[in-house]
Amino acid sequence: MKKIALPSVSLCLAALASPVHAQSTVTLYGVIDTGLTYVHNSGGQSTQLALGGGALSGSRWGLKGSEDLGNGLKAVFRLENGFNPTTGALGQGSRMFGRQAYVGLSDDKFGTLTLGRQYDPIVDQVQPLTGDNYFGAIIATPGDFDNYDNSIRINNSVKWVSPSWSGLTVEALYSFGGVAGSVGSGQTYSASVAYNTGAFGIAAGYMHLDYGNTGLVKRPTSSADSLFNSSVNSAYASARSVNSTRVAGQYVLGSVTLGAGYSFTQYNPDAASAFLTAEKYQNASVFGVWQVAPTFLLGAGYNYTKTSGDSSAKYHMFTVGADYNLSKRTDVYAVAGYTHASGQNGLGEAQAVVGSYDIDSGKTSQAITVVGLRHRF
Repeated sequence: MKKIALPSVSLCLAALASPVHAQSTVTLYGVIDTGLTYVHNSGGQSTQLALGGGALSGSRWGLKGSEDLGNGLKAVFRLENGFNPTTGALGQGSRMFGRQAYVGLSDDKFGTLTLGRQYDPIVDQVQPLTGDNYFGAIIATPGDFDNYDNSIRINNSVKWVSPSWSGLTVEALYSFGGVAGSVGSGQTYSASVAYNTGAFGIAAGYMHLDYGNTGLVKRPTSSADSLFNSSVNSAYASARSVNSTRVAGQYVLGSVTLGAGYSFTQYNPDAASAFLTAEKYQNASVFGVWQVAPTFLLGAGYNYTKTSGDSSAKYHMFTVGADYNLSKRTDVYAVAGYTHASGQNGLGEAQAVVGSYDIDSGKTSQAITVVGLRHRF
């Protein structure tokens, strides 16, 4: 990351009258992650080979900074752009700063308040305690139906992050739907709590997504991005709302880290929905990583997903990965995932989907392998 100290113009003028003035800092940072991907069973075809990005990290560049306002108060901001490293195309729906864009105030005693396009509190606090923190998209829930791999960001949002109280932190977010005539239409709200010590961490959170009053807008209309990216949950894109609760924890024992998580996600219908009974998704996951050497990491994980309500499907997913650091900023990796599906997904026979790659297999099984290179700056 490149850090640049930038005294603001107003503060420079104030310095004429005072020998002490605040400083602003701006950091330029980024990640480029590209790999060769092999998919067995993609859209009914047995073999797909392609160059892709974002196996471990979504490629991005960004600017973040702060200005010291005195007495423990700072102004903060972040602008973060996502892109496809193989084509140069903008990510997140072709947005210039689709990953994050916010401004706010941070106080040592009262926490941080930010406004803009942001991650929800579950992504901030629960996700770092899951296997996703180590091996990315391939270890996420099939189709990312519960936002395990942060497929969505929240627009028009106000978020508060508490300071750390002896390892305990709390977050809360509310996003305005902005629909005339219906204040609640399209709104999002979420909250989470986390407790972390040196070796142990646990976090839990809840999120509600409203997808719009059909008398006023075309569904789905929400302040959040779409969760409906694969056959795992696309039959429920007409849901009035989605509620998701997640909990995760991990424990570090020497060179080994073990973790587990659980999520319950419910897609709720109303009279305008194409389905009548709420669809429920339950997921249980475990993972383990072994720091073989300071530069070499091995890991494995398992996800079990069961649905009920409108339809019933089961997904068993296994993942393995290895990551080797060539330097502090550059690493090479290999990851592989396999999913087996059974039952019905609301559209017909359930299709296997590995992690948040969101590739419909057209079959009851799917395997994905990625060998890649990642560089951070």
